[in-house]
Amino acid sequence: MARGLLAAAALLIGLLVGTLGAFLQASRSMVAGVAIPWGTVLVLIALVVLIRGAIEVADSRWAGWALFAGWLGATVLFASPMPWGALVISAGNRQMAYLIGGVILGAMAATIPSLARLRRPRA
Repeated sequence: MARGLLAAAALLIGLLVGTLGAFLQASRSMVAGVAIPWGTVLVLIALVVLIRGAIEVADSRWAGWALFAGWLGATVLFASPMPWGALVISAGNRQMAYLIGGVILGAMAATIPSLARLRRPRA
């Protein structure tokens, strides 16, 4: 039961990260005429750290996959046109980097087992 609660909590955290990330990913700063997409970088780093943290806390990849699924669900929702015509994640290069980078990094982070499982001797 504890594992199920951890997975449910991870799913909710993923939904929260996906929702906040949908709005934060558009943040950028101009430095010497070059746009630095700090919002995209910050959200992708947070996604990987939170997925790895969920896996370590739960000692199971299910929590990481649940968090990733929550992020992916919220991100897909905000990348789709809303009924009133609004689009939170538009179709620019920075947004595509956020979407594709998040899928690749999130899947990679969720695939690796917890450190405790990697250190266990095999029988």
